[in-house]
Amino acid sequence: MKFKTTLFALLLVALTAAARQRDNFDAAWKFAMGDSLAWQSADYDDTTWRTLDLPHDWAIAGDFSAANPSGASGGALPGGTAWYRKRFKLGVEAGERYFIDFDGVYMSATVYLNGHALGTRPYGYSSVRYELTPYLHPSGDNLLAVRVDNSDQPNSRWYSGCGIYRHVWLTRTSAVSVAHWGTYVTATVRKGRDAVFSLTTSLENTTGKGLRPTVRHTLLDAQGRKVGASQATFGMAGKTENTQRLVLRNAELWSVERPYIYKVLTEVLVNGRVTDAYETPTGVRHFRFDAQTGFSLNGKAMKINGVCMHHDLGCLGAALSEDALHRQLTILKAMGTNAIRCSHNPPAPELLNMCDTMGFIVMDESFDMWRKRKSKNDYARFFDQWAERDLADMVRRDRNHPSLLMWSIGNEVLEQWSDANADTLSLEETNLVLNFGRKSTSLAPNDATMSANSLLTRRLVGVVKALDSTRPVTAGCNEPNPDNHLFKSGALDIIGFNYHHQWVKDVPRNFPNRPFILTESVSALQTRGYYRMPSDSVLLCPENWYTPYTNPTFQCSAYDNCHVPWGSTHEQTWDVVKHAPWCSGQFLWTGFDYIGEPTPYGFPARSSYFGVVDLAGFPKDSYYMYQSEWTDRRVLHLFPHWNWIEGQDVDLWCYYNGADEVELFLNGRSLGVRRKASSHQYHVMWRVKFVPGELVAVARKDGEVVATRTIRTAGAPHGIRLSIDPHTPLARGIKPEANGKSLAFVVAEVVDKDGNVCPNAANDLFFSIEGDAHIAGVDNGDPASTERFQAGNRRAFYGKCLVVLRMGKEAGTVSLTAKGVDLQKAQLTIETK
Repeated sequence: MKFKTTLFALLLVALTAAARQRDNFDAAWKFAMGDSLAWQSADYDDTTWRTLDLPHDWAIAGDFSAANPSGASGGALPGGTAWYRKRFKLGVEAGERYFIDFDGVYMSATVYLNGHALGTRPYGYSSVRYELTPYLHPSGDNLLAVRVDNSDQPNSRWYSGCGIYRHVWLTRTSAVSVAHWGTYVTATVRKGRDAVFSLTTSLENTTGKGLRPTVRHTLLDAQGRKVGASQATFGMAGKTENTQRLVLRNAELWSVERPYIYKVLTEVLVNGRVTDAYETPTGVRHFRFDAQTGFSLNGKAMKINGVCMHHDLGCLGAALSEDALHRQLTILKAMGTNAIRCSHNPPAPELLNMCDTMGFIVMDESFDMWRKRKSKNDYARFFDQWAERDLADMVRRDRNHPSLLMWSIGNEVLEQWSDANADTLSLEETNLVLNFGRKSTSLAPNDATMSANSLLTRRLVGVVKALDSTRPVTAGCNEPNPDNHLFKSGALDIIGFNYHHQWVKDVPRNFPNRPFILTESVSALQTRGYYRMPSDSVLLCPENWYTPYTNPTFQCSAYDNCHVPWGSTHEQTWDVVKHAPWCSGQFLWTGFDYIGEPTPYGFPARSSYFGVVDLAGFPKDSYYMYQSEWTDRRVLHLFPHWNWIEGQDVDLWCYYNGADEVELFLNGRSLGVRRKASSHQYHVMWRVKFVPGELVAVARKDGEVVATRTIRTAGAPHGIRLSIDPHTPLARGIKPEANGKSLAFVVAEVVDKDGNVCPNAANDLFFSIEGDAHIAGVDNGDPASTERFQAGNRRAFYGKCLVVLRMGKEAGTVSLTAKGVDLQKAQLTIETK
């Protein structure tokens, strides 16, 4: 049986290579800032241009400046216009078709092949395909040129990045093949764990002849074994759609604990010859959002413990790196996160792939604004012409992912508001809204009393439902009133609140029989390592919506005692979610800090304070509160550090689980036992006068010690310690590949002579490398640092910083050395394979 399975797998590979070929097209592009129409021409001499590999974000290499038109909200990094060019050869065969696929280009990208304009796509988050076939030179050089225009800023409320920041693919198909994103696989569970697969394929026949192709589907389990099959033969000329069904007995279910993946091999055969073949990953699961009991997956009630995430990767910018993305998700998974909201745009396909295999529920989101703009040059100017296409493309591209359980058609769109000035469209304008600028249909009689914005909501939901009826649709709304135009449309399957945790208790009355989720919550503000006391005094930053907050430190307290006026502390919101059975869960704002939107400050602050994890990937203290509540991991987290002024009152907090009590000792003397009073309490606290020495927290269960935690007063900075980030494969002994893309994440800490981290250290650290690698980025988690991300040095922030190394293409040894004034240097060696 094993031999047959291996032979079958080899046969599939051979058929796939013969029928459809998809090659990564990232390598060796030419790049230049500036703008000239001459740069589209194949005759233009670009030998002096910079050569680089994609994905690429040109803005992240720039200087932070208040003068950059993106503003601090956009990251205070440069924009502009730039061109990418690539020469390539293809042995074009008769009947073959060639396509170029861009996973994401920010923004307004125009693509040229051999001087012919293939098209322009304004939305920087949409994946786009262009056919190359008509303009290819069959036996000569070809020139692909891409003009990227991100000069009209501000156009985003966060850092967008600039350039071809996701992967590019060259795809070859035959004249009879499945259309782009032309596969739709769903699995319905019945009779326990039996699954009925519905397999829909959209076929294209460009031969100009009537044919009778066969579409054959083979279902493979996680080990690659055949567990089901179906096929059908039919006549077609041009385009057609075919749907088949197959039944799988006793299916393995996809869950967040065990994300089991099946694959569907789809083959198209004409006269017995395979003309197309490829695989579609899929999964079997059933879920329910209930107005009374919340969310359940595969019949098991659970909370969606999610986070919102923007797409930047810290010091690497918007340029996609699978290693960096996987590190982010691994850190969040360890916290107990089981869901990701893609804020506020379609994500990279790789994010969804990882969520499929790592066990994250996904809310896939389309837009941050509709027709009403939020910034001067944002997507609102393209909405009428492009919204339907962009939304439909997102659904077609992503609908096969088993991790995806919700669609969101918008975030805090201004069309939601129920005030008198929110809905002033004329009947003619309303009909244009319904048709996105196409003058065709008019209002139906039963819609005559509905607002234009409610009708627009229905229209957008209709676009989604026409392509995928298996998942609910929601929207992130910061207007919780039932008169919200999106809610009044009746089209949303799930009521989604952004914030307003005080309103959650009223949801069953205000929205009877409507499932509910906090699509966005908390917005607490924290700087890793900075503590404002007394800790039981909560600060609003800013104090109201309209008064800028000023603080010369540009920092926010890492105790859970600082939040924006429209938000709350982490503990406040979790307490509401935890004890409201009708609440399906929440998505924290945010999982990681992100570049841009540096609330509550302005420049030089240039990245957010909202994350549970800082921009460098170092967890803040609230991370451990969630870990203690969302996981079964043993948690005993005592903070802050123990370096203060002698006699100063210091508040010591402790997050813990799996214990009845925690006792704190200072230099061997007990400071008392603390216990959580109820299920509404999430930390215990001691107020202690500082004396140098050693703190020990001891957790007990039924009188037995189950965990201890020790913190010591650190001495003067003495040296540097380098270590591999524990959330990466390298920390588990898996060597990075020498492929020009693999990353190593190295933590640099300033330590005293005994190896204790110096919690207030701010030394400048300087890095050098021997071997085939280079520094891809440096960071320290400080939202107000204006140091460049791409540099060979970084100031330690509260004792530590991060160095990201990108491996070259020659296997061997890479050595990183760190130095600092009056500090003992450190060296770390990495073997690549």
